[in-house]
Amino acid sequence: MINFLNKAPFIEDTNLNDILKICQTPFYLYSQDAIVQKVEKTKKILGNNIFFSVKSNSNQAILKLMQSLDLGADVVSIGELKRSLSAGFDPNKIIFEGVGKSQEDLLYAIQNKIRLINTESLEEIKLLQILANEKNNKINIGVRLNPNIDGDTISKISTGKKTDKFGIEIDDIHSIIDLVKSSPNLNLISISCHIGSQISKIAVYKNTFKEMKKAADKFVDAGIRIKHVDLGGGFHVQYQDEDPNFLIEDVKKELDICFSDSNYDLSFEPGRYLIAEAGILITSIINLKQNGGINYLIVDAGMNTLVRPAMYNAYHKIKSINNKSQKQFTYSVAGPICESSDIFQKNVKLPEQSIGDILVIEDVGAYGKVMSSNYNTRLLPSEILVNRDSFAIIYSSDRIEELIDKDIIPSWL
Repeated sequence: MINFLNKAPFIEDTNLNDILKICQTPFYLYSQDAIVQKVEKTKKILGNNIFFSVKSNSNQAILKLMQSLDLGADVVSIGELKRSLSAGFDPNKIIFEGVGKSQEDLLYAIQNKIRLINTESLEEIKLLQILANEKNNKINIGVRLNPNIDGDTISKISTGKKTDKFGIEIDDIHSIIDLVKSSPNLNLISISCHIGSQISKIAVYKNTFKEMKKAADKFVDAGIRIKHVDLGGGFHVQYQDEDPNFLIEDVKKELDICFSDSNYDLSFEPGRYLIAEAGILITSIINLKQNGGINYLIVDAGMNTLVRPAMYNAYHKIKSINNKSQKQFTYSVAGPICESSDIFQKNVKLPEQSIGDILVIEDVGAYGKVMSSNYNTRLLPSEILVNRDSFAIIYSSDRIEELIDKDIIPSWL
């Protein structure tokens, strides 16, 4: 994403050095052009029924950009729902997912007349039945089905197996049908699934589509008119060169084969796929040390800034923008957090580095800033959006004193 012009690093037409003059590291930086191109390509191939997975990046500026590109919003909490409404999403283009919606959450969604509430248990359908009857309102709902398909991804981001906590088992379809038919104020208009993230094998999508087509047919045969079939997201992003080469066009081929004779709209809920590659994390080297023959670069970003390597053992490419030296060294890039797992990458080859040099951690637009924390009483990183030769700070970090002031010491201490 970074290009060099006269040895200066540029994102689009903006010189990174100009940003570094006013923004303290670490900070996230996003390319608006990269986001727009990925969204437009995805819509061209899969159609216009795309709902951005807000959990992947919930910054208001990013949401406003997605809304301006005519995407819907896929939210999994009342907080994300409020963020999406604040960013200007039409309520009719918001889908509310999640296994843990409270009664307060559901009432808020009903009051704001969103597109639909995707239920994830029979108990949730029963609760909505009570709320709909109390208000004497017709409520649009969907059901998220668990098709018991292994996405062949890492276990911590698997969501479609029978033993995962998400969705209602396919075997319970008849119970869903009976419950909905006994609830005149519930209008079941959609079924959906999401089997995990970072799914690269087209056979997995093919099997998922087949299961969802059979499920839709069961509802239709029972006299329930399904308007929408939502097939989730999880499209693979190539974080390293050895990763599979995933083509969204191959998903489209299987989609056309499976749903060639369907009478309902098909939709998807990508997040990572749309924005991961459009984001980078800029961090400064604050120390160098050698332990046990390992050359450590200690940077000011930590697992509180980007938790994915520590949580998922995720790989992110790391590059240097200070390439003055011809010597190549093998480094372990580590953060300042008091945890042994605070390592971004081991055995990374870089030109010889010095304190104050800048490193770039790539492909962090999704599940980066949104998962950051104040662990070790460290500040959340700022966020920057670049648009051609302009840039804007879209999240400004607090001061440490403001964090401390939020603590309340009781009167007896």
